[in-house]
Amino acid sequence: MSNSVILDVSNFSYAYGDVQAVNNVSFTVKRGEFFSFLGPNGAGKTTVINTLITLLPMQKGTVTVAGYDLRTDRVKVRESIGIVFQQITLDKDMTVRETLDFHGDIYQMNRDNKMKRISELLALVELEEKADALVSTLSGGMKRRLEIARGLMTRPQILFLDEPTIGLDPQTRQKTWEYLRMVNQEGTTIFMTTHYMDEADILSDSIALIDHGEIIKRGTPDELKSGLGKDIIYLETSDNNSVSTRIREIPGITGIQPCDGKLLIFSGNDGALVLPGIIRAADEQGITVRSVSLKKPTMDDVFMHYTGTEIRD
Repeated sequence: MSNSVILDVSNFSYAYGDVQAVNNVSFTVKRGEFFSFLGPNGAGKTTVINTLITLLPMQKGTVTVAGYDLRTDRVKVRESIGIVFQQITLDKDMTVRETLDFHGDIYQMNRDNKMKRISELLALVELEEKADALVSTLSGGMKRRLEIARGLMTRPQILFLDEPTIGLDPQTRQKTWEYLRMVNQEGTTIFMTTHYMDEADILSDSIALIDHGEIIKRGTPDELKSGLGKDIIYLETSDNNSVSTRIREIPGITGIQPCDGKLLIFSGNDGALVLPGIIRAADEQGITVRSVSLKKPTMDDVFMHYTGTEIRD
């Protein structure tokens, strides 16, 4: 494994009885990268991450984490990673400081280093004024920030985050993103699973789209979006099926997909230049244009394009 690669997953598969949750998945994550596993609930994201953090046993394939083989060096893998679970896993009867102190003791941290690290992390996640408050008194956002701090106590080489902002309000989500950016900028590699398109788009250096247990596309957010073309046109008419046949003949149109009673028209050219041809094609067939809009590709469009379906909650 190259020194620049901190996570190497090759031909990984996992099944629950007859149900194939993950099917022959391969990917790598570079050291210092913010990597996102993007997909709907039930796509296989949690199975992958739970195996990588040693909660599930390896079945098929090979995985190397921070230079350690996941089958033979599970203890070393655990010492190299930090984890923030999807569900809150804090002891409500401990204070914020006690939570971090106890976690440091579990990993047998030197006391001086532990105290210094606690101070650094309380400042990082802005919980200094809550250091002696019970976890039970914290808001949902504060609890999530405390979990991020706990995951960073041992200065892990890679921090795993499973749906870190699920259930948080928009303002708290934004704040959590800020902390994750800071953590990544300090050099910690981040592996995040999410089904939030905007989250993956804003935070990630690299994204792997996963659905039905398989990786269907990989790239940077810009690469994934630009791969669809320059513009996307949403078109609703009185007869989408008939008009779509004519639209495909227009120069610059790279693809058409149905979506919620509309047509998603992917254009490799400036969308404004192909719009007149689209309107004309409908008019020549006597088809009524009910609505039309033009926008730049988003991660929602990327997922729709490669899976043929919208993200599932």
